[in-house]
Amino acid sequence: MAKLIYKICPAALWRQAERDGVFTGAPIDHADGFIHFSTEGQLRGTAEKHFAGQGDLVLVAVDEAVLGEALKYEISRGGQPFPHLYAPLALSAVRWVRPLPLGHDGRHRFPPLAA
Repeated sequence: MAKLIYKICPAALWRQAERDGVFTGAPIDHADGFIHFSTEGQLRGTAEKHFAGQGDLVLVAVDEAVLGEALKYEISRGGQPFPHLYAPLALSAVRWVRPLPLGHDGRHRFPPLAA
């Protein structure tokens, strides 16, 4: 079974990636020099810290085994190792893309994360 990592992304930015055939990252990724991902256990914290109250997002699940040596786990928030991709994301590594809507309480409603 594939080990998945996740990218929270504005839906319009992801639609552009689908048109382009590759995802080169969001503005924060460009500024930092890598594409930020989260593990399943880090996902909700990432949503709360970086995407609080934002609608029109998608959750992108990526098979980390396909990414090769360009994927590095590096210490970040709270001393945890986060997955960082030092290359464009080939859409062939994407296992699924699902909406990440806001609930009535303003918190994101995560879809089932199983492949």
